[in-house]
Amino acid sequence: MSEEIHQRCLVVGATGFQGGAVARLLAGRGHRVRSLTRRPAVARPDIAGVSFVAGDLGSRDDVMWAFKGATHAVVTMPLEYDPLRIETYAIHIAEAALESGVTRIVYNANTRVPADTAGVAAFETRRIAEAVLADCGVPLVVLRPPVYLDNLFSPWNGPALVDEGVLAYPLPADRRVAWISHDDLAVAVAAALFNDGLDGRVLDIGGGQAVDGNELAAAFAEGLGRPVAYQALPPAAFEAALAKAIGPNAAAGVAGIYHYMAEGPDERLMDGDPREAEQALGIKLTSIAGWVAAQPWQTWSSRPL
Repeated sequence: MSEEIHQRCLVVGATGFQGGAVARLLAGRGHRVRSLTRRPAVARPDIAGVSFVAGDLGSRDDVMWAFKGATHAVVTMPLEYDPLRIETYAIHIAEAALESGVTRIVYNANTRVPADTAGVAAFETRRIAEAVLADCGVPLVVLRPPVYLDNLFSPWNGPALVDEGVLAYPLPADRRVAWISHDDLAVAVAAALFNDGLDGRVLDIGGGQAVDGNELAAAFAEGLGRPVAYQALPPAAFEAALAKAIGPNAAAGVAGIYHYMAEGPDERLMDGDPREAEQALGIKLTSIAGWVAAQPWQTWSSRPL
């Protein structure tokens, strides 16, 4: 399979940050990119070359229309954590991909997933979607990223990080995480979409070396050129703050991952050596310090860097 030949890619979730990074990269490489959105009027204007069509994953007809003519598909599920609804979305995607003759689906689970059932909606709904897509008859590659560096470049983290040198996040300081950026996720997705020999693979991807909270702060200090200290936020406080931005149901779904990590049943879930996935995909991802140094942190600062 060659990326040199421009393909027709359906990106499910392109109005979100992760799907948006994927759509932007694919369009920038000359592929024709389409996405389905319930609100085309507010589709991402920063993603040039992407066609947004109106529709809903809950409508089989809408999904069939969006997939018409697609050669490849990338799927990131929305911040929805109802099992029946996610299963319905996945069934519609699977049926549309099969009928349209899609060559390969890359499913971004958007999180690592424990080996055993954890009773956490953020994990179990993604496990359901993965199972549906794996059974649909279209070649599938699954990518399971850990936690996104871009979460720290935000109005919630940026000002305290830049002005006060405090990196606050709802993970215990001793948890090791192979942090990855949205842009590196997109690079991994593109490789999974077009490289040969990957069908059926499930890859735990991650950027650079896994680090604990204090090592993460040290990498930020290196990138920013000033001292940074890590502060572990209580997951409940994180969930309450997040609920104000995305609503209580979505916030509970997202925060479920951090409650699980804080309770410690699987301390190595977001850890691991990313080199295996890098070798399988034929890519090299960015170091944390390199990513930090490349960001426009002055956006969040009230005083000059």
